[in-house]
Amino acid sequence: MAVSSFASVPEIAYGHIETQAEHVVASGPLGSEATEAAVRKYFKDTPVLVQIARCESHFRHVLSDGSVLRGVRDSADLGVMQINTRYHGARAQKLGFDLHAFADNLAYARDLYEREGTNPWKSSAPCWSRTLAQA
Repeated sequence: MAVSSFASVPEIAYGHIETQAEHVVASGPLGSEATEAAVRKYFKDTPVLVQIARCESHFRHVLSDGSVLRGVRDSADLGVMQINTRYHGARAQKLGFDLHAFADNLAYARDLYEREGTNPWKSSAPCWSRTLAQA
């Protein structure tokens, strides 16, 4: 189900194209609106994670060409929740999560939040903490 992305969000905002084609979501890339809806539904009980996804990835997991979103400042940051594979890749794999997969990226983010709170996303706190304070 392809949905067009927001025109105001540049393709390179908070990420760049990963060139490894084997990490494409099986059903094809979701547009940012569909990704946002899925994130909001998955984290309906944890609004801070919704805001973290908004700030970290603009609700994008894959780019229009199907490549997984990578961080600009740190290319080890991966997907909609910008999970850092350098620090969390081995644990995620041990738990059976593929951080390249949208659902697993969300599920591992929940696991990470339950263990460490918002600490793994503290670099984007100036963005998401303001939104929560206004809610």
